[in-house]
Amino acid sequence: MFRRKNSAHPEQDNIDSAVTDSKIKELKALIGPLSGRTSVFCTDACLKRYLEARNWNVGKAKKMLEETLKWRSAFKPEEIRWDEVADEGETGKVYRAGFHDRHGRTVLILRPALQNTKSLDNQMKHLVYLIENAILNLPEDQEQMSWLIDFTGWTLSTNVPIKSARETINILQNHYPERLAIAFLYNPPRIFEAFWKIVKFLLDAKTFQKVKFVYPKNQESVELMSTYFDEVNLPTEFGGEAILQYNHQEFSKQMAQDDVKAANFWGFEPESV
Repeated sequence: MFRRKNSAHPEQDNIDSAVTDSKIKELKALIGPLSGRTSVFCTDACLKRYLEARNWNVGKAKKMLEETLKWRSAFKPEEIRWDEVADEGETGKVYRAGFHDRHGRTVLILRPALQNTKSLDNQMKHLVYLIENAILNLPEDQEQMSWLIDFTGWTLSTNVPIKSARETINILQNHYPERLAIAFLYNPPRIFEAFWKIVKFLLDAKTFQKVKFVYPKNQESVELMSTYFDEVNLPTEFGGEAILQYNHQEFSKQMAQDDVKAANFWGFEPESV
């Protein structure tokens, strides 16, 4: 689940492997002995992601990782099971797609207009569950996922509150660094621009560069998207050829199976699933 990757960023590949290994060893020494779930989480690949997120500054990477470990200890993302968040997923507002991008990465589809609940805590629990699930289902040679955000039906009345957007960005940037490959915002309405002017200031530079707007009439943005996705797999809502059909019952069956896989990965006893 937490594997070392072949970097999708060429500039990072230029870092000497000996220097990379040295930085990882230094960070590992600063963190000290680990046990239980923390040792499962803090692989060399994980430490490398935190170092990348902090431009290889070991001290800053240590602080970031310690904050994540504190968050994981309280939030317990590895313990969340689908039946705890299934109600949040009834509309298909966020779910793992049944296809991968051209690089073989897991894809999460987000449809903010289909928000169906009021509890921010439960919404974040649902999102974290699906981020963990996306990571669990990454191919061996990948550590990042792609996001597709569909704005069909989006209006000010269905607008995601700033507080929710802030918490989503906080979790993704600070506790899942280098897990996002790219996020496509497909055909947002003009009224979204006011919302975006606020949200973009919450993004750090690296995350900001990964957010791409795609408009059907803008050929350049459409072509960029086509470099990441095969039109045959891409749903029509995103300009592709596939029919997007979210079946909550079938998705729930898949998540129940994945819960068993997750329990095995983290070393839970079968009865805790």
